[in-house]
Amino acid sequence: MNIIIGLLMIAAGSLIVIKSEWLFNNIGRISFFEEKMGVGSSRFGYKLIGMIILLLGTLVLTGLWTKLFVGIFGRFFVGFGGIQG
Repeated sequence: MNIIIGLLMIAAGSLIVIKSEWLFNNIGRISFFEEKMGVGSSRFGYKLIGMIILLLGTLVLTGLWTKLFVGIFGRFFVGFGGIQG
């Protein structure tokens, strides 16, 4: 199941990066990026979102997502049982 989800996330992230101009023309500006980084940075925002989805998809595909999550946040969940930090 992780392989299918990971491949779908990689495909979606790739499409977002490749078609960022199309997304910008059809969806519009991302106000957060425009306010924080200046005019014209919505295209960068679409590419950044796509790259983050690509990275997460690769982590899910390889099975490293849970190890990364437990490594970062495991110490907060030690008292809940199954997760050891």
